[in-house]
Amino acid sequence: MATPRDHIEEIRRTKFSIGGEPNPLTEDLHQAVKNLSAELYAKDVHFLMELIQNAEDNEYSEGVRPSLEFVITSQDITATGATSTLLVFNNEKGFSSKNVDSICSVGRSTKKGNRKRGIGFKSVFLITAQPYIFSNGYQIRFNEGPCMHCNVGYIVPEWVDENPSLSVIQQIYGSGKALPTTTIVLPLKSDKVKPVKHQLSSIHPEVLLFLSKIKRLSVREDNEDPKLNSVSAISISSEVNFATRKNIDAESYMLHLSADENGENGDKECSYHMWRQRFPVKQENKVERRMDVEEWVITLAFPNGKRLNRGKNSVGLYAFLPTEMVTNFPFIIQADFVLASSRETILLDDKWNQGILDCIPLAFIQAFTSLVKSIENAPISSLPPMFGFLPVQESSEAKLNAVRESIKKKLVNENIVPCESYMEQKFFQKPSEVGRLMPAFWNILGKAREKGISLYNISSHGRYVLCSSFDTEEYNSILNFLGVEYVNDEWYAKCIQSSNLALGVSEDVYLELLLFITDKWSSSSQNANIKNIPILKYVGHDGNVSLCSVNDKVQRGAMTLLLSRESRHISWLINWNKEFRCAAAQFFLPQSTQEAIGSNYKWQPLVKWLFSSVNVHDYAKILIKSLGDDRKLVLTFVHFLYHSFSKNYLTTQAVDSLCNAMPLIDNYGRLMSRRSGVLVPANGSRWLKLVGSNPWREGGYVELGEDYLHSGNYAGVLTPGKEFVNFLRDHVEAADIPFISPPNAAIPSVSAPLTKENAFLLLDWIRNLRRRGTQIPARFLTSIKQGSWLKTTLCGSSGYRPPSQSFLFSSSRDYHLQNESVLVDIPLIDQQFYGGKIIEYKEELKMVGVMFEYGEACEFIGNHLMSLAASSTLSRGNVISILNFIKFLRDKYLSPENFINSIKDRRWVRTLIGDRAPSESVLFDEEWRPASQISEIPFIDQSYYSEEIVPFKKELQLIGVVVGFNQNYKLVVDNLRSTRLASPTAEAFLLILECIRWVISSNKLVIGLKDKKCIKTNMGYKCPSECFLFNPSWGCLLQVFNSFPLIDEAFYGSTLSSYKSELEKLGVVVDFKDASKAFARIFEQQAASSSIGRDNVFSLLACYRKLNKTDFKFPTDLKKSIREEKWLRTRLGDYREPNKSILFGPEWESISQICLLPFIEDSDNYYGNGIREYEKELVSMGVVSEFKKAAEFVVNGLFLPQNPSSITPANVFSLLNCIRNLLQKPSYDFPDSFMKKTGEKWMKTLAGYRSPKECLLFTSDWNTFLRPEDGPFIDEKFYGSEIMSYEKELSLLGVTMDVRSGCPLLLSHLDFHSNFTTINRIYSYLCNFNVELIDEVSKKIWIPNGSDDGKWVKPVECILHDKNDLFGLQVNVLEKHYEQKILNFFSNVFEVRTNPSLDDYCKLWKVWEVSGHRLTRVECCAFWGFVVKHWNQKTEKTLAEKLLKLPVYVNSGCDEILLVDKNDVFIGDDLYLKDLFENTTSLSLFVWYPQPSSPSLPRFKLLEIYSKIGVRNLSECVQKELSTVDSAGQKQVNPQEVFIRRGLCKLILGFLADVSLKMEAERRHEAIKRLLKLTFLETLEPITVGYGLQLSSGEMLNRKAKRMIRWDREDSKFFTQKMDIISGGRKNLMEFASYFAEVVAEGMLWELEDQMHQLAELIRLGFLVEFDEEAIEFLMKTKNLQLFLEDDEFISSPKRKGEYKSTICPKDLFEHLAEYQLPGNIQHLAEYQLPKLNSDKIRPPFIR
Repeated sequence: MATPRDHIEEIRRTKFSIGGEPNPLTEDLHQAVKNLSAELYAKDVHFLMELIQNAEDNEYSEGVRPSLEFVITSQDITATGATSTLLVFNNEKGFSSKNVDSICSVGRSTKKGNRKRGIGFKSVFLITAQPYIFSNGYQIRFNEGPCMHCNVGYIVPEWVDENPSLSVIQQIYGSGKALPTTTIVLPLKSDKVKPVKHQLSSIHPEVLLFLSKIKRLSVREDNEDPKLNSVSAISISSEVNFATRKNIDAESYMLHLSADENGENGDKECSYHMWRQRFPVKQENKVERRMDVEEWVITLAFPNGKRLNRGKNSVGLYAFLPTEMVTNFPFIIQADFVLASSRETILLDDKWNQGILDCIPLAFIQAFTSLVKSIENAPISSLPPMFGFLPVQESSEAKLNAVRESIKKKLVNENIVPCESYMEQKFFQKPSEVGRLMPAFWNILGKAREKGISLYNISSHGRYVLCSSFDTEEYNSILNFLGVEYVNDEWYAKCIQSSNLALGVSEDVYLELLLFITDKWSSSSQNANIKNIPILKYVGHDGNVSLCSVNDKVQRGAMTLLLSRESRHISWLINWNKEFRCAAAQFFLPQSTQEAIGSNYKWQPLVKWLFSSVNVHDYAKILIKSLGDDRKLVLTFVHFLYHSFSKNYLTTQAVDSLCNAMPLIDNYGRLMSRRSGVLVPANGSRWLKLVGSNPWREGGYVELGEDYLHSGNYAGVLTPGKEFVNFLRDHVEAADIPFISPPNAAIPSVSAPLTKENAFLLLDWIRNLRRRGTQIPARFLTSIKQGSWLKTTLCGSSGYRPPSQSFLFSSSRDYHLQNESVLVDIPLIDQQFYGGKIIEYKEELKMVGVMFEYGEACEFIGNHLMSLAASSTLSRGNVISILNFIKFLRDKYLSPENFINSIKDRRWVRTLIGDRAPSESVLFDEEWRPASQISEIPFIDQSYYSEEIVPFKKELQLIGVVVGFNQNYKLVVDNLRSTRLASPTAEAFLLILECIRWVISSNKLVIGLKDKKCIKTNMGYKCPSECFLFNPSWGCLLQVFNSFPLIDEAFYGSTLSSYKSELEKLGVVVDFKDASKAFARIFEQQAASSSIGRDNVFSLLACYRKLNKTDFKFPTDLKKSIREEKWLRTRLGDYREPNKSILFGPEWESISQICLLPFIEDSDNYYGNGIREYEKELVSMGVVSEFKKAAEFVVNGLFLPQNPSSITPANVFSLLNCIRNLLQKPSYDFPDSFMKKTGEKWMKTLAGYRSPKECLLFTSDWNTFLRPEDGPFIDEKFYGSEIMSYEKELSLLGVTMDVRSGCPLLLSHLDFHSNFTTINRIYSYLCNFNVELIDEVSKKIWIPNGSDDGKWVKPVECILHDKNDLFGLQVNVLEKHYEQKILNFFSNVFEVRTNPSLDDYCKLWKVWEVSGHRLTRVECCAFWGFVVKHWNQKTEKTLAEKLLKLPVYVNSGCDEILLVDKNDVFIGDDLYLKDLFENTTSLSLFVWYPQPSSPSLPRFKLLEIYSKIGVRNLSECVQKELSTVDSAGQKQVNPQEVFIRRGLCKLILGFLADVSLKMEAERRHEAIKRLLKLTFLETLEPITVGYGLQLSSGEMLNRKAKRMIRWDREDSKFFTQKMDIISGGRKNLMEFASYFAEVVAEGMLWELEDQMHQLAELIRLGFLVEFDEEAIEFLMKTKNLQLFLEDDEFISSPKRKGEYKSTICPKDLFEHLAEYQLPGNIQHLAEYQLPKLNSDKIRPPFIR
């Protein structure tokens, strides 16, 4: 038989003519393969899907768990120069010769279904140029390019002997694991590494979902340094629950996926309900590529939990492998779809695919129905989450959306929706037959059930009701999709009426029902039947509770339901409502209902709609409206107010308000609803005595009737008459004089004289009103003021006058006024008639108009005179009389102030411009003449009054007339006329300036003058703002430009200069500062237009020179303009600011050769040499003339030549001198542009031209460490020794001169050297200084090989020390070449590791794994000692990933330690099982640990580490299988004989009742029943248990052990093996007790595996005391276990009697057990001193 290599040679020879004649078709074949591979897929990464599909199509040996593994490594194992290589491992059967033939062809395949391994494999050429295959002895590769022998690429195989070798592949895969049969090696193209890594990192976790073979897929990256890993590793596995349910054409099962991804805690898992169904292929859907397929197999996957998507979109459609199509469906669809060539999408328009899509709705309906209805014993509340699988969301694809619509259409006709029945039986109905309830009504129904309301007929009201757990907001979208709607209003009406909810539930539930009705129907205009149901409770006329409907209350308005807002008013209002006979159909809710409502805010909506919430005040206001004309009710209401107020149910304010609103019964018995006030009865009243009649009648006052004077008895309480009257007086305000408000009417009695008594009664009334602050009505007060009722005297004669015309003087001097007045007589009150008491009413008399003061008398006289003036003009004589009267008062030393005040504001003085008030008049004299030229002043008409008025100047001044000018500029300004201001005379203009100076508010004058051409200048009359006041001291500034109008001082005289501030107010420029501002504006305008010529410049400089010698130096703003404006022309042809200009001199010659500088234009065509005469002025303006001050110009204008060799030392020194000058400036920052220019390579060094930052200056400090040729030092020979004096300047440019700072440059220059002496010298220099911030490129270490040879290596490849000399072949040990000082430098700066790291140890271990090296105890202890010392989470993760083999002892007699596959090594945690396997096999199965234990390597710590890195416990890996026992012919025994006794049941019940188990009594009792119903059989055949341990190779180690007891749960049988335990000794007894305890515990707790061990321990202990009840009770107490009442009743029930057998007394039993010297707690029980008992009594009956 030919070997694989022979087969390959045959293919090359026969198919591709290699070694023979060239085949002319080979080029076409090559191009065909290339085109096919390039066009097949749209993306680079679809080769992954092809490889996965190939793996799925492959064949696998029986017992093998198919797996596919992707490993990407940075090792160039193929020696092709690839930076990354992808390896694919598959444990299939491997390549056969036919497979190899296929892969070397185009269009041939050994696979069924057109799934070509050959074409699919060729897709790898998109990412690799040379794929390798290792399988079943084949070691071949293919090339993308044409073969040199046959000119064909892609399919020509080449045999591979090395690069890679199988041993290298094994090392990458893991030396501790067997290499899978097939390995594909793909060295990646450089541009494909990133996309391949990306796709490997994002491979979909659900990729195995529909693959029938592959059960595990993993991705990982293999790098020497795990930190370099960029691929996110993942391991995906699937498990199938084989409890498959099958139908005729469908089957369902559960599939479990788990994905373990790096960087996350724990596995990600998800279970999927799988439904697989077959459909026959329709003829119209067949296609050519599927002609032999007769049926479609459609699989639907329903994820039970969150899907595994690894951050990617959840794929919706699979064609065995995931596509990129998203359906928006919550389930996954798998079928044999026809795919696009890219495998990205499904061809939805393909008729084959359309046929599949047509079958999906039926498959879904059957799958979903099975999923919902087939779950037995599941509560109905567990079903709604299943409806999350419905395709509620629309798909973006029209074809898929049609599938969704079809599913929706079919669901409508399915009985699939769970309904509420309040019974155990489940009911399902069509969506259209089911209705939803509002959440609030569900809550009401739940509480109603708790109160015993029957709801079994809930679905008998015309609509089935949706399951309550389904009817939640969470499922709204699903229910809308199904078309499940809410029930209509009629359903609620029927349900409420038929369930007696109104009277059958508590008040809280009743209120919730009303609140529900309120929320749903309060705003509805529909006449729903719900509103006709009697459901509202109220208290009727007879005090009993009745019901009414909502319509009775709301729509028809037949009644109003009230509730008290305050709980203490409830019974009070209900009782009074009966007293009022439920007036206006007002009814109160029952007291219990009102108390339930309380103040809880939640009931406010129903209160707002259905009820009216009132307090006593509100109720009283309602009653007022319903009193009508019923006189009795009116009286009752007043009594209701009286008693409510006495109980503090009403406030004073509320009672007052209600009394004001209620009707009153007047003295005629009429009901009066409107009133302005209330009068006491007329009988005996003072108002009748003073007024004589009722003047308030017209004002709406009511005189109370006699009905209010009687007492009464209402609502069970008595009203006392006297207190009732006081209540009316206080709150109805029935009043009398002087406490009554007066009417707004005249009092007839005051029109005539009043008696003295009535006069004082009237004054008392006014006093009371005044003190109360009551506003007295105008007509009432007017009648009193104008009525002639007050007795007075006038010139000795008595009479009656109105108060407003009467006087009552308070001093004797006031009486002289009457005697001396020549104008008016004064009437006085007759004090002889009224007596001294009248003085006490001074304020009241004032209020009614009586005058008291001298001033008032003067005003009286003045008003009398003014009344004359009002009727006609005062004559000249009247005026003279007034002035004489004032003179009289002055002569008598009486104040004329009041008299003057009464006349001074009236217009009675004649002036030249009409009648004016005295204060508006002026007495003319000569001082007023200038003012009369510009103002119109009201002078007194002296031609009318003649010279007679002149002597009264003092009196005229007193009444307000202006006498004399007295600088009365304000009067001039106030009467100014703008028409007189244009071109005024010099005298008038100077008066204007005086007015501006002295008048505070002269703005009017200033404003009026500003736009008037009122000032004469050298350019004519100008507005003030245009004028300048010339000053000889600084006037030269205004002569630079001829643009400034100057005031004509010859016209105005020399006094004009004294009005500088006034002129300034007008806007005239008077000072140097403002003039300079104006000049600056003109200057800026000229500069902006480049109009400042040569003459202007020289004139400006001359003025500047002149003013600098005076106090009028240029102000800052002007200097700023001169400095900032561009007005100086430079040689560069532009205008520049002074500070950006240079005045050229000889010292500039040198620097000008390398810089472009702005020198002032000094040619004869412009400024010429004359400009230099003003050097001082120009410099002060900012022009630069000294070279040392122009360093910044040099910095900005630097222009270095491109050829650095043309730069002479002189140029360099000039530049350095400029830098030196700038460095003397504090805080100067060199611009980035300058630093960039100087950063070029122009500095000459011993290593050539370099930028300053790349240069070193070899000062004397360097001699100690280095030589000039050791680094890039500046060439001192070229520049001369002078260069050493510019250290500071060179440092600024970046030159390094400090010996401590040269480390980075020397490091970067280090690789130019190869002499070890020089390198060692440089390293020694570096050791002396702290080197920081070294980039990784500069970190390199020289490994010498002689004096002038060696190699540079990275620090990561080195270590300082190797204590045990184990790592010499792996890393570079530096202590062999360098002294300790340099080693310390490598450690601190280069971060070279001192000792081997964890990765080094792992690599060493991997070498041991691959080499098969047997370790010594010392080696093993050294390795694991390092692990223990450095144990942490990182160590754990690293070892778990990298250690594939672990140590085991070869045998007990050998000290060598063997490394074995980690999957075949176990921790012997179960000593029984360990002995069982260890004694019956020659294999080494259990992990090594040092014996005896080492303090530095304790056994417990090492076992803990083994466990954490993946070693499994033996007990977890062993598979247990009980032997079967044939019950035929077996002897049945009494359960009591096998200790199935009362004590055992009590012990089990006590354990199950523990709160931690959360097991209900019913479940506990069922467990005991299950035990008691067993059939107990005794067998002679041995009962055994088999233990199996599977190794990674698939080998199964099987061992058997005896069991003695077995419980067959399916057949309810309990088998025991007959044997003599006692003769076997204590061991057999303990064995039997242990097996018995384990079996019973497993039978009881088969669903609670974690609790089995605890129960088994208790049963084992109870077995040894034959489950005696006293002993069991004591045992239960020690374990804190107890029996509850229901358990005790159950175990003591008559049904249980006879099933238990009493046991012997435990006291003797324990003493007997003590003889056996039992260990542990058994011995502890035996220590009790109890009577001894015959040992036969404890022997089990079946033990013979």
